Amino acid sequence: MTEIMSSADRPTSGIPEFPMPRAAGCPFDPPPALREQQEAGPLTRVRLWDGSTPWLVTRYADQRALMADPRVSADITRPGYPSPAASRSNSIGFILMDDPEHARLRRMVTAPFTIKRVEALRPRVQRIVDDLIDGMLAGPGPVDLVEEFALPVPSLVICELLGVPYADHEFFQDNSKTIINREATTEERAAAHGRLVDYLDALVAQKRARPADDLLSRLAERVTAGELSQLEAARIGVLLLIAGHETTANMIALGTLALFQHPEELAVLRETEDPKLVAGAVEELLRYLHITHSGRRRVALEDIAVAGQVIRAGDGLVIPNDIGNRDPDAFPDPDRLDLRRDARHHVAFGFGIHQCLGQPLARMELQVVYATLYRRIPTLRLAAALEDIPFKHDGSVYGVYELPVTW
Repeated sequence: MTEIMSSADRPTSGIPEFPMPRAAGCPFDPPPALREQQEAGPLTRVRLWDGSTPWLVTRYADQRALMADPRVSADITRPGYPSPAASRSNSIGFILMDDPEHARLRRMVTAPFTIKRVEALRPRVQRIVDDLIDGMLAGPGPVDLVEEFALPVPSLVICELLGVPYADHEFFQDNSKTIINREATTEERAAAHGRLVDYLDALVAQKRARPADDLLSRLAERVTAGELSQLEAARIGVLLLIAGHETTANMIALGTLALFQHPEELAVLRETEDPKLVAGAVEELLRYLHITHSGRRRVALEDIAVAGQVIRAGDGLVIPNDIGNRDPDAFPDPDRLDLRRDARHHVAFGFGIHQCLGQPLARMELQVVYATLYRRIPTLRLAAALEDIPFKHDGSVYGVYELPVTW
């Protein structure tokens, strides 16, 4: 029998708060309370910062079904949307929109992220990775792998792709950190976002006057043709700039740290020259770590039956893909890191029409990094105790602030 219950019908006492803290000493695993909710049932309730109690969707099959369901909206301005912050305005861009506007804007930036175009960038990414490793080896150790390698690799790549001067990396990295910091105030995040929008707006204006072979120039052409406003182009640029460096940088550093804790798996990457094995290892690391841990947010547009219950129209949904990627029904022995596992069906990049636009680029960058770093520096190791590593528990993108390494 299907149970029909909306947020107004349910008692709120005893409902756990979300996001949930990770367990001390288990920095690579989802919060224990998430696992408890997964075991408790397909759909449970959580309490957000504003007292709202959206549905928490913890099981892999239900997550994929709802992320692909056209009756589920990603529009942050809709009533019932479980906003992670006080502001419900959409200044981020098309990822918080529904079709047809989402599709219209996304199509404008799809071409550079196709697999064919991304593969053409592989030699350039390989040179960037090798040059940065050369620089580390030429200097004294230990070094902070985040500062010297993990952050520069994707930053250099996305700057070249977009047409953003890498000389400005400290400016956009500092503001990006504020935007994704859950402990920053709404005003602080809005100010940081405003600075980046102004910066990209000026760059788009420059590209309109002096176009080059880059994505911002392509967007500038759309502005000139009247297909896009300059503000829309700037906001798309901000979205791609932040997503293009923050997520991959954190994955490089966190993945390296996880491999340090699993030396037998690190040896797999250090000793192989098989690109298929490296590609599979990247998928398993994405599944095992999954660095975005605040949950994808959605709201139901219609009543939807899921796992014997009905989600009412207007009910919010929180979909934490990190626990979906640890669902034993989808991944046997899910808490074990196994680089030979077939993990290609993970949901680290989401699913459905809103799945990550830049996933081919992220995959390629990680393949180059994981195939090169440990082979070129076979004695690479952690230069601090695990308990002394500062993890990003305060951010919507998980990782480490610093990773001291030596060799």
